[in-house]
Amino acid sequence: MERIAEVRRNTKETDISIRLNVDGGGKAQFEYPVGFMVHMLNTFARHGLFDLEVRASGDLEVDQHHLVEDTGIVLGQCFAKALAGRRGIRRVGSCLYPMDETLARAAADLSGRAFLVFDAGISGIPLVSADRSGVFSFQTDTVEDFWQGFAAAAGMTLHLDILRGRSDHHRIEALFKAAARAIREACEIDPRAPEDIPSTKGVLA
Repeated sequence: MERIAEVRRNTKETDISIRLNVDGGGKAQFEYPVGFMVHMLNTFARHGLFDLEVRASGDLEVDQHHLVEDTGIVLGQCFAKALAGRRGIRRVGSCLYPMDETLARAAADLSGRAFLVFDAGISGIPLVSADRSGVFSFQTDTVEDFWQGFAAAAGMTLHLDILRGRSDHHRIEALFKAAARAIREACEIDPRAPEDIPSTKGVLA
């Protein structure tokens, strides 16, 4: 059975459409106005081997918070929809991911219970880049909002920690890579119990 979902969220603040194939190959397409988030979502797709299509717009004249948080919500909704019933999955996954001076840890449980622990030590100072058309920045304090929205919408317990690191860019990117690999493992079908719900309750909701 294909584990594919498509979700659109359209509010007065944002308009976001995401298509997710949990069992993809890491292909990604974006129409997204925040360059750093394109980088992170592309990283997430590649390391999770998720096929991902994202189209989004939002009230960037306010700030990036609404768009980034709502992207996390819609992506989480896609996982919840694609994994409806959660039959046969491993349910839990973890990853310890080194990226140069940074070491990230992620642990995911597709329990149906939404909870986020986020301890990344991000400074909150925007990351700044520039090209011929102007200067752009990414609000690093929105990263926790992204993952909070994601975990809540996916019905997932998610622990994200930076054990050490210097660069905010590396801290954030290592977390996306670690999370992708932990979630990929949690989503995988367990060959020893492919028809079972991995819970003594008999349900994950």
